[in-house]
Amino acid sequence: MVIALMTSLFALLVTRLGQVQLVQGPAPVSAATAVNTRTVTEHALRGRILDRAGKPLADNTFTTAVTVERGALLDADDQGRQLVAAVAQALGLPFEQLWSKTMLCGTKGAPKAPACFNGSPYVPIPIATGVDARRALTLVEQPEKFPGVGVVAEPLRDHPAPDHANGAHLLGHVARAGAEEVSGSSGRIDPDDVVGRSGLEEQYDTVLRGTNGASVVSIDPRGIVTGTLSVTAPVNGRDVVTHLDARLQARTEAALASAVAKARADKQRADSGAAVVVDVTNGAVVAAASYPAYDPNVFSDGISAATLARLSSPASGAPLRSRLTSETFPPASTFKVISVPAAVHDGASLDGRYDCSPNLTVGGRVFNNYESRGYGPIDLHQTLVVSCDTVFYRFAYSSWKRLGGLAASPTVDDPFVTMAKSFGIGRRTGVDLPGESAGRLPDRAWKEANWLATKNVTCKRAATGYPQVAKTDPARAAYLRSLAAENCRSGYQYRPGDAVNFSIGQGDLAVTPLQMAGVYSAVANGGTLWQPQVAAGYRSADGAVTSIAPKKMGTAALRPDVGAYVRSALADVTRPGGSAGGAFVGFPHDRYPVAGKTGTGEVFGQQATAWFAGYGPTTAPKYAVVVVVSQGGSGSKVAAPAVRQVFDGILELGL
Repeated sequence: MVIALMTSLFALLVTRLGQVQLVQGPAPVSAATAVNTRTVTEHALRGRILDRAGKPLADNTFTTAVTVERGALLDADDQGRQLVAAVAQALGLPFEQLWSKTMLCGTKGAPKAPACFNGSPYVPIPIATGVDARRALTLVEQPEKFPGVGVVAEPLRDHPAPDHANGAHLLGHVARAGAEEVSGSSGRIDPDDVVGRSGLEEQYDTVLRGTNGASVVSIDPRGIVTGTLSVTAPVNGRDVVTHLDARLQARTEAALASAVAKARADKQRADSGAAVVVDVTNGAVVAAASYPAYDPNVFSDGISAATLARLSSPASGAPLRSRLTSETFPPASTFKVISVPAAVHDGASLDGRYDCSPNLTVGGRVFNNYESRGYGPIDLHQTLVVSCDTVFYRFAYSSWKRLGGLAASPTVDDPFVTMAKSFGIGRRTGVDLPGESAGRLPDRAWKEANWLATKNVTCKRAATGYPQVAKTDPARAAYLRSLAAENCRSGYQYRPGDAVNFSIGQGDLAVTPLQMAGVYSAVANGGTLWQPQVAAGYRSADGAVTSIAPKKMGTAALRPDVGAYVRSALADVTRPGGSAGGAFVGFPHDRYPVAGKTGTGEVFGQQATAWFAGYGPTTAPKYAVVVVVSQGGSGSKVAAPAVRQVFDGILELGL
């Protein structure tokens, strides 16, 4: 009887074991593995951003962190409070600050991030970071007093500013990955990873970030790590090697700051600006600056909400905003290098003489010369050298009438608009920086679309006026109301004033400084539009470099004879008698002749925008240099000296 019972029980056990192993085997085994092991991410070290000579512009530094094993907390009768209090006292830090870090974010009783610990529960908890290394090491020297306490070096992004080059708007910054980035990364990103948020850090994030590794650890029922089963090493990120020259970058930043200071000394607001140096033979961005700037290291160890708000606020000049690619300005007379070939394409002769009168009445409105006086009949060469507006007014007005005036179709082939498009105006350059603006090319189609989009608001303003403006400036409020009334009725019309303003880079036309650098590069090299490129390639840990090839974006509609004519005129702009002659007094034109064009843009309700765009040497063009200062005043007095300063740097450095 007993034997029969034993046999029956044994058969039942064998049957059940068979079910587990053969029928239900995989699921329980997987469950057991899941319960007893965990995978911990081994983070890759982020690649660096280097200048063309290999100098680090964005690097990795390390901060000292004090950690505590979770097991040491759970083994203590008080959940580790006494241990953490002793660590806090030894480091001279508040207990609550360290205690908060022992709690996993999202668990019951945990404070909100970043006060809690947002990392893996299976790694030592960093309860204090950025501590004095000598103090921290005293803790590990007393294991009996500080059981489970360790000291590690945690990486931080650092910007060493070689040669005093800042480059914040080019480099960008990093921040902790967000929940959506983690969940959408298929495991490539975890909550402790940092990702690029702007600039090159964002553009080349996947290159710089590398590939994380993993350790499989065993854990006990409390979730405490008891051993390491396997390790897959991380693959560190590759370095991004740029075309930037840190020495010239520093000089370009200094030249822009000097231009702003000069403008302010002349009672101009000079609220923002940009400067850029581009290689006209391939589109390489060798230096670029945006004003106002900021210290990129403010992001290295986490930025406070107050500091972020200040850097984003218009009241402080919104330093985070890149004026190189994200801000637009009226190009003013720098645009005339496009208007000359447009006028010739429309029938003007390179051998002709044209009336440079002090002003011209168009559509019942008087349009004056801004940068120059009346010179009488002059050729196109002299028109560019002295920056005469009225010659271009006549060209544009004549073309506007020939095309049908107010009755012209929105799709009519306007020679000035077509030429501007061929030079890349109205579209993004494709630069390898995020957040680039396309600018604004206000042709007939844009005028109609903009009127439809804003008609309701415009007509409401025509009826109600601008009461808030009227409190401080009644005359301006009256003008704005009359303008709103006119636009409400017929704002879709491309008027003669639109055409003449367009021809001298005014009105609704808006460009980025980088777009104008592309225009002048094309003038200098004979018409090729290159994609501006900050990065030159990637460098792996073994030194292997992957280069990024220059990319041709198109060809401007610049006839060879017209291009040569324009270049000849621009070369005289920087000589005595030219609109920028004063800024280049004493410059060694004999060994490095430079060319360029001033611009002084009028903006309603603001002071004038100062421009200078040029290139050199004229004998074998290599670099285009553009400087713009918003509300800076005269292009010849403010922007041209800054460009001269940049070219001085190019010569000094032997570039």
